[in-house]
Amino acid sequence: MRRNTWMLVEAGMMIALSVILSEFVKLFKMPMGGSVTLGGMVPLFVFAFRWGGKQGMVAGAVYGLLDLVIGFYSAHPLSLILDYPLAFAMTGLAGFFKRTTAGYIGGIFTGVFARFICHVASGVIFYASYAPEGQSPLIYSILYNGSFLGPELVITVLIALVILKVVRLPEPKEA
Repeated sequence: MRRNTWMLVEAGMMIALSVILSEFVKLFKMPMGGSVTLGGMVPLFVFAFRWGGKQGMVAGAVYGLLDLVIGFYSAHPLSLILDYPLAFAMTGLAGFFKRTTAGYIGGIFTGVFARFICHVASGVIFYASYAPEGQSPLIYSILYNGSFLGPELVITVLIALVILKVVRLPEPKEA
């Protein structure tokens, strides 16, 4: 019981920190959604590495729902699922990786790449009309989403590695 309470408190704190970083520390904002932040996903990744993939995916999905409420942008109701709770739930995949430097890098890369796939799929399915004439909606979506998720990945890896290496990640509290 105590372990679950501790995990819920940490999840709430990490989700709140991600909201603050993502909303108030934007380095660049894209015109139709997406931005480069100063580590907005880092707290979600730290939570996933500490508590595991399943819990990390739930925390990411909750963050995605909050992000939807705060910064809603959608051309289609079904894109809400792909671009928000599902995309951010993918950050939790990092929790399935080992807690080593290689595991941290691999986990963050996997989480961001899976988020990228969700956004690209949404772009191809729901935002194809935004592609310039003669350009494939797939190429357009890859370029659009890669333009902010690429820098976000680099920033996230750098900040997360410093945090995860300097601030030794303790094991979750036992009951």
